Amino acid sequence: MPPEADLLQRRNRAMGPAYRLFYRQAVHLVRGEGVWLYDVDGKKYLDCYNNVASVGHCHPHVVEALNRQASTLNTHTRYLHEHVVRYAERLASSLPGDLSVCMFVCTGTEANDLAFRIANTVSGNEGAIVMENAYHGNSAVVSKLSTGDYPASERPDYLVAVEPPNPYRGSYRYREPDLGARYATRVGEAINQLSERGHDPAMFLCDTIFDSNGALTAPSGYFCEVYKQVRAAGGLCVADEVQSGLCRLGDHMWGFEDFGVVPDIVTMGKPLGDGHPLAAVVTTPAIAEEFAYKFHYFNTFGGNPVSAAVGMAVLDVIEKENILQSVHEVGAFLGAGLKALAEKYELIGDVRGKGLFYGVEIVRDRATLEPGEAEARNLSEILRENGVLLSTTGPLNNVIKIRPPLVFSESNARMLLEKLEQALAA
Repeated sequence: MPPEADLLQRRNRAMGPAYRLFYRQAVHLVRGEGVWLYDVDGKKYLDCYNNVASVGHCHPHVVEALNRQASTLNTHTRYLHEHVVRYAERLASSLPGDLSVCMFVCTGTEANDLAFRIANTVSGNEGAIVMENAYHGNSAVVSKLSTGDYPASERPDYLVAVEPPNPYRGSYRYREPDLGARYATRVGEAINQLSERGHDPAMFLCDTIFDSNGALTAPSGYFCEVYKQVRAAGGLCVADEVQSGLCRLGDHMWGFEDFGVVPDIVTMGKPLGDGHPLAAVVTTPAIAEEFAYKFHYFNTFGGNPVSAAVGMAVLDVIEKENILQSVHEVGAFLGAGLKALAEKYELIGDVRGKGLFYGVEIVRDRATLEPGEAEARNLSEILRENGVLLSTTGPLNNVIKIRPPLVFSESNARMLLEKLEQALAA
């Protein structure tokens, strides 16, 4: 029996059937470095998917910071520690407006859970508005907000999911006028639905790149209009930056900045720690104070000194290696290459995204937009065989998701484009 088959059987017995693997043939990884991953047989893969290792797998500066602090002290936020305070200051300084208070957690799930709790407390309301097919985490509370996974028939009455702004296959399409305003009316309708059920909105929660909807870019004016409507109804605006933040989109540190809005709360997750479990909620002093009137907050591992040292090391890399400019330049090169492939291959129906986050929608027929779910999966399998790791996303599971570590170079992008073209031709 091959070692992978034996390990897979052991995994199924020890961990149960709820876990999933990416590929038909399990990829057994044992080492990572930069944008590269290596399997048990020494095969090398270009990682075009993993935003957890935001500044690259096992970045030496991050690893050294982790080792140094872990060998010195690790405790929690009920003791005073310079690293924790300094990291909160540095992280907050990267945000616009009055977003200056950091509350630390370990995962994006915890961040969104805490954001909802804060919004409930401060607004005095219970309602939540999210996107259809959203993903925001897997706790008992946040899983209900993850409409891509949670059964629609079991949604609580305080939740309304709205149509995301998808100009390729949504209600309003490319080249139609006022796309942003027209899609924003869906949020106004959601506010009315909540009112009919006896609720007002506590929050509007949105992933700025609409990851689980296939990497959408909101049309002009969308977020400005949505935020105005939500705030007028008494709710808070929460930007989930787990996917779009930390330079990912190439023009700003945080994805929401692309749209000229400032949220009331920002949630951040796994990319903050380059693989270490580090996440945060950032809000304003006024909101933080209002929440603290009613509740204290403590998280055993959130904001520990080792996590803070890791987080600061990631920010060091972003500054010293000029990550934002690199993402902008490499992203432009990658986007142009993907659009050139779309001109050549009928399988590609749409290319959207920016920076180092792109969605390539695969269709069987460009006229009818028939989704190519099997074709998208086959493309990812061919790419895996040829040493490139990608995955699929979207409500129809027909969008190739390209989301590599932020240290992705132009030569890495060129390799990806070449391998993708080979797979499309095949």
